[in-house]
Amino acid sequence: MRFVLAALLLAAPAAAASPEFEQRARSLIDFYAHPTGSGEPGYGTIAAKLYLREDAEWCSRRLEELLAAGPSGDMFWMFPVTSIAYLDRGQLSDSARRALRNAWKTYAPYRGDTENHFLLYYTCLYLMAQLWPDLPGSEWYTGKPSEANLAEAREWIESWVRLTTRRGQGEYDCTHYIGVYLLPMSYLAAWSNDPAMKKRAEMMLDYLIADYAAENLDGLYVGAHARTDDRQVVEKWAAVASDFGWTLFGLGRPQEPPGGYALYYLLASAYEPPEILKRIATDRSQPYAHYERKRTRNRWRFHDELHGPVYKTTYVRREYAVSSDQGGVLQPIQQHSWDVTWATPDPRGAHNTLFALNPHSSLHELQSYFVFAPDNAIEAVVRSKKTYDSPDKLLGGSPYEKIFQDQDTVIALYDVPRGARFPHVNGFFSKDLAEVREDASGWIFARGGEALIAFRPLQPYQWKPIAGGGRRLFSPYRQNGVVMQVAAASEYPNLEAFARAIRALPLQTRIEPTPRVVFQSLRGQKLEFTYGETPARNGVPLDYGAWPLFGGPFLEAAVDSEALLMKHGSLRRKLDFRRLTVEEFNE
Repeated sequence: MRFVLAALLLAAPAAAASPEFEQRARSLIDFYAHPTGSGEPGYGTIAAKLYLREDAEWCSRRLEELLAAGPSGDMFWMFPVTSIAYLDRGQLSDSARRALRNAWKTYAPYRGDTENHFLLYYTCLYLMAQLWPDLPGSEWYTGKPSEANLAEAREWIESWVRLTTRRGQGEYDCTHYIGVYLLPMSYLAAWSNDPAMKKRAEMMLDYLIADYAAENLDGLYVGAHARTDDRQVVEKWAAVASDFGWTLFGLGRPQEPPGGYALYYLLASAYEPPEILKRIATDRSQPYAHYERKRTRNRWRFHDELHGPVYKTTYVRREYAVSSDQGGVLQPIQQHSWDVTWATPDPRGAHNTLFALNPHSSLHELQSYFVFAPDNAIEAVVRSKKTYDSPDKLLGGSPYEKIFQDQDTVIALYDVPRGARFPHVNGFFSKDLAEVREDASGWIFARGGEALIAFRPLQPYQWKPIAGGGRRLFSPYRQNGVVMQVAAASEYPNLEAFARAIRALPLQTRIEPTPRVVFQSLRGQKLEFTYGETPARNGVPLDYGAWPLFGGPFLEAAVDSEALLMKHGSLRRKLDFRRLTVEEFNE
């Protein structure tokens, strides 16, 4: 039986939030409205107090103090003060409002150079131009009148939604920047006066949350990631995604203290995801394979196309998730290409992951994705991304890494040319692994939570300590590879039984002239992979041309469709961005 619950453009009245969601939201807002630390309260405290309609006189005075000190932070200044402008609702003093208005005349925020920068920038410019609709260009830092600012911002936002729903995000599945995409959509859903823009933003909230819901493990965002950082790549919990897993679904634990992105999300629309997304985010009763196609960041040099395709595979079950992209440099500096992440009762401080990489660093990579001059480019990057040029690093993509995943098996192959700066493989072995055994067969066996892990380097290696705990597997060979097979502890009586099963699997490897692996996985699949060639499963090459924008038991979307179908049991929810419609029905 099929029945439509929402129709073209005009949204039905929002359903009342659940008591649990309201409690989580109120606790986070209260935390910012009534800070207990010794530091000076900032824009977040002002916004939270205005939301609660508290201390209007203090809010006005403090806002003027902050603005008098001089705005800074570009688009990261724009979004807090935009929320303050919309949460004012008659509470701020006339002088505070004049100071706020003057800041948008005299301070010129940099638009940035990344997808999240642009989205923040244009969302805030759109809303402030809407708030002050008739101002001439002389009253704006842009030099353009309100109408022109609004039109420019609207055009960019609409083009971003089209590109994302046709070819995927460029800064996809980021452990931190998930907040920077949900926040502007929450703003537009709450404060846009245009019914079409408001509806588009509401639908994009569903779209972005669905993307996360299918790839989380008790709130932890599993890979592969366009961007993460040196801490979050090993401590999955220490991320903005953890705040949203807890805020939206009550999963896991928020950061301590929770980050400001979730605060501003709640101060605007405070959108609670629909029931179907709650079920997708929390149902790990059956293992499943999930597929996504994304796109690279803008490539300014050395490529014929602005965006290249990114092919993601994620295998999720209650005990662990295995995830990957196809390898190569898909994003500069902070890419994370593959890993296994295991569930843990308390992820705080836990390094519940294992992976390997070639620690690539090059001017060619930076010039592909950035427009700054080559002189001192690497030095400039290292000022903020301190490990980028380190041979010991555990973060980043490599043009010399190719990856093939089938369910919970990963094969990663490396063919580093002579003259490359870091011609070796780093493997991250966590401090939280148990029962680590180096077997005479060449396999390394370990337990991470309820995940049993078999890790097979193709070349000799040695161990190096990692600051903060754990060990780095260091294999100094240009031609190299890794085979990783994961299983649940419930499938075997102990680690030795798992090891016997792994040793019994047919495995053929070679290093020259190019690395190659033929492996019969625990799941009965014959996997063949030669570096530089299309991998094959049971003799059939992977068809990258048929890769979906989303595919799996929970989400379906075809490339170029501008649509998304969410599924759980008999529930269905379909987003159509061309018609701006949302349908809910049973099948």
